[in-house]
Amino acid sequence: MTVLSAADAPPQGALSRLLRRKLALFGLAIIVLVVAGAVFAPWIAPFAPNDQMFDGLTLEGAPMPPDGKFLLGTDLLGRDLFSRLLYGAQTSLIIGVVANGLALVIGTLVGITAGFYRGWIGGILMRFTDLMMAFPALLLAICLAALFQPSLWIVALVIALVNWVQTARVIFTETSSLATRDFIAAERTLGAGNARILFRHILPHLLPTIIVWGTLGISTTVLLEATLSFLGIGVQPPTPSWGNIIFENQTYFQSAPWLVFIPGAAIILLALAFNLVGDALRDVLDPTQRGRD
Repeated sequence: MTVLSAADAPPQGALSRLLRRKLALFGLAIIVLVVAGAVFAPWIAPFAPNDQMFDGLTLEGAPMPPDGKFLLGTDLLGRDLFSRLLYGAQTSLIIGVVANGLALVIGTLVGITAGFYRGWIGGILMRFTDLMMAFPALLLAICLAALFQPSLWIVALVIALVNWVQTARVIFTETSSLATRDFIAAERTLGAGNARILFRHILPHLLPTIIVWGTLGISTTVLLEATLSFLGIGVQPPTPSWGNIIFENQTYFQSAPWLVFIPGAAIILLALAFNLVGDALRDVLDPTQRGRD
């Protein structure tokens, strides 16, 4: 997917153009709501995420449905689902930002190095990237997660190690195109070194692409983290995660469907929100789209 032409800087009115897009505003609203819930969870949540209430289960030992005390009901251990979702948002956002940020750094370094130097250096780096792309991301993440003791930071590292390849390929294509431009040749003629060309001329042109892929990548990271946690090899209980909330309560899918549908809807909405904002950023920062809003 071509994100944008890196030869032009983003327009000065990018933010105002972004805010004129209704779908982007919808996505931003969801992101702000989730971030606010995660940040202020200790003050918003009516209970601690791992508190097992005596009145959190029915007389038969089943989860309580939503009511005045438990806004979204309770889970199989009598814990407040609303509180666990708020704290689970912290887990999803931390892993989303850390893992995607690390993947973005790795992909950018690999792509810009291969695209700028090319030759045998670029060949080795891109063949390794192709090799990594040949493995299904989920299968590779499962294999890596099985080698380490699952924890929040290990899960973030595992996701980063499987998600950098798409960024590397895009950055490589953009950098290869930029490296052949006339203004780069002129800089070389004037005696500019590789470091100056990379940091003063190529990297600034890549920033819009990096921003877009950084936003789009968070949705993929959130989904992958939820998948790993649902499979039991991600963030481990009792640390709340939207994925392991579904995993823990899947046996109550028919008798207490809110335990599956509500965290599942939260995962889908957050991923959709980042996708909407990322798509809007791609259009706003693409110089070929100027004047079409």
